[in-house]
Amino acid sequence: MRRALDLIYDTCAWVAGLFMVLILVNILVQVTGSYFGLYIRGTDAYAGYSMAAASFFALAHTLKRGEHIRVTLVLQHLPAQWRRRFEIGCFVLAAFLTANFAWFAWTMTWWSYEFNAISDAQDKTPLWIPQLSMAIGVTVLLVAFIDELVAVLGGRDPAAADSEPAHVE
Repeated sequence: MRRALDLIYDTCAWVAGLFMVLILVNILVQVTGSYFGLYIRGTDAYAGYSMAAASFFALAHTLKRGEHIRVTLVLQHLPAQWRRRFEIGCFVLAAFLTANFAWFAWTMTWWSYEFNAISDAQDKTPLWIPQLSMAIGVTVLLVAFIDELVAVLGGRDPAAADSEPAHVE
């Protein structure tokens, strides 16, 4: 099971990377087109769809690598048993909120498909297509939160505790 979950998280990270490349391609098409006096319809909308898709597909992988923003100021001063309880409570709350988000994302995607909602931008894309990436990404994030909750309930430290915080300046 562990290998299957890690494969899902890693696959989502690769998909997020592909969408980042698509952002670049769309921007290059826009810049190149403007240089030659051409406007290619929909490239700005597709860059936005790709940005949203990259963000949502990267969520679970980022969580499992300990790179989500965490407030450790309180955690580092708690006794071990209280820290564990706090972690469990946080993961239960995160799973609950993410489950609601996933439910509404899938519901919105379904209704967009059912009513044939299309983008107001010039691309006229059916909205369920870009919304699908959000629904999938949030669902995989829900699986990752449940995975972390099971790990903490089993006595292991969460993924974020295993790694040093990112030093981004």
